[in-house]
Amino acid sequence: MFTNKARFLVSGVFLILLIFFVYQHTFELAGVVLVFIVLLIWGYFKEGPIILAAKQFHQKKYARAEQLLCQIKRPAWLSKKRRGFYEFIMGGICLQKQDYTAAEKHYEYAAQYPLRTVNDHVAALVHVANLSIRHGNIDKAMIYFQMAKAKEDQVTAKMKSVIEKIGEELNKHIK
Repeated sequence: MFTNKARFLVSGVFLILLIFFVYQHTFELAGVVLVFIVLLIWGYFKEGPIILAAKQFHQKKYARAEQLLCQIKRPAWLSKKRRGFYEFIMGGICLQKQDYTAAEKHYEYAAQYPLRTVNDHVAALVHVANLSIRHGNIDKAMIYFQMAKAKEDQVTAKMKSVIEKIGEELNKHIK
């Protein structure tokens, strides 16, 4: 749960401690500090500032959430759980910016990874279906709609109504 700047600052402090403990020949404490440094580096690549970005996203501070997500240089290196959340949040940010093509791409990726809840997964599927309808790709919209419809019994009533509206919209375009 660190920003990259905070992660580097804490790593620097641990590095100074590591040097001090090695100088003092306290190798046990140096080993512990080294483990902390490795955990911070691992967190940089596998976790990133996703939790902080999600908090900003839920508070509708989209610019700050995007800024935090842009700190992640290689999203493909994130853990599976974090990657799905990264793509889901980026999709939401792209929707806010009305960049529908990028939003569709991010939601497609999000649907391929495990998300926090089934409701979030179905939301990603519904967004892809809706954006595909907007782009005129009815076949793709139908596929994602069917995937969302298959999980309809596991979602909230609000999401069920969204699925129903997407179904109605698809029926208009099919006829």
